[in-house]
Amino acid sequence: MTAEPRLRLIPMRPRDPGESGRVASSLELFFDLVFVIAVSVAAVQLHHALSAGHVIGGILSYAAVFFAVWWAWMNFTWFATSFDTDDWLYRVMTIVQMGGVLVLAAGVAPAFEHHDFTIVTLGYVVMRLAMVTQWLRAARGAGDARPAALTYAAGIAAVQVLWLLALLMPAVAFPVVFVLLVLAEISVPVLAERRGATPWHPHHITERFGLFTLILLGESLLASANAVIEALGQGEEAGELIAVAVLTLVATASLWWIYFWPSHHHAIRDLRSSLRYGYSHYVIFAAAGAFSAGIEVEIDVIAGHSELVAPWASFAFTISLALFVLGVWAVAIRPRADRVVNIAIPLAGLLVLVDPIIPVPFALTALILAVAVAVMEWRGGDGERAARAEPETLRAP
Repeated sequence: MTAEPRLRLIPMRPRDPGESGRVASSLELFFDLVFVIAVSVAAVQLHHALSAGHVIGGILSYAAVFFAVWWAWMNFTWFATSFDTDDWLYRVMTIVQMGGVLVLAAGVAPAFEHHDFTIVTLGYVVMRLAMVTQWLRAARGAGDARPAALTYAAGIAAVQVLWLLALLMPAVAFPVVFVLLVLAEISVPVLAERRGATPWHPHHITERFGLFTLILLGESLLASANAVIEALGQGEEAGELIAVAVLTLVATASLWWIYFWPSHHHAIRDLRSSLRYGYSHYVIFAAAGAFSAGIEVEIDVIAGHSELVAPWASFAFTISLALFVLGVWAVAIRPRADRVVNIAIPLAGLLVLVDPIIPVPFALTALILAVAVAVMEWRGGDGERAARAEPETLRAP
């Protein structure tokens, strides 16, 4: 690619989906960090809401805020795999999106405490309008993908106008409008890609999703550390808090093992599978972020600072664990694994889900996940041979 002499801009043309050595850029990693701030704030607010006994309201607020975070992140990620030029204008527009994330993060507390999504919406719109400018720029050199780029730009811009208008509606109508606008948002890629497919790099995409998963799991490790810190100032409860810390470490390590056991790039071969992979990660990412909140709730219960009581409070983290395990199994493990693994993993997810009502110590959760990992490793050879035997076809949707 050659630079344009006046503005030193690189023509934004589709990237080669078969480009060798394609990895996440430092800008993409920098971009992820600011999103983690928003996820962390949302997880903290979920923790406070659950401990205060506001279970339904807390979960719904978390789901709404996390949609804004996830959707903006995923749209940038798929755009970057197709049109990343890494010139100064591309970097500036990416940093503008990061500014929108910080605005969104500032609005998370009002969204949870007063159901006021004004600041969250404004931050979200800033991120999305920055993407509109990126798509308009991409349309100039997109070639066969030009109709798709223009559809993305028009669709995203239209939905942002609707988000702003939704702020003028009565608060009682906002939940219904929110659902309708979410459906509109997730419909834009479906319509755009059918007008002219944009290229994507399977290894690059799945690496980006994996890196974001790692960052989210890091929130759970922080919860484990908090349990140890809390134990240092406790007397009788110290043993229970240390047990929670160990459980959290084992569970988090198991989630990492389960997520990265399959080769994810096999899961995105065409438009339908790529949409399924991307959209399913809303559940996977949200569950990973919520797991840390559930552990913090468990710590509050032990310390006597929560309105929730055992064993029901444990659902705050077992539901997250189960959703993560079942989500990864459905989207990445099931098509590649043998029958034994495809029985063991969903069974482990279900057992973790009901663990709080089983009359045995809560450490069973960690044991179940560890056994699931052991089964995967035991059967891993068959899965690897199956992967080598199947020819890999990489093409744009």
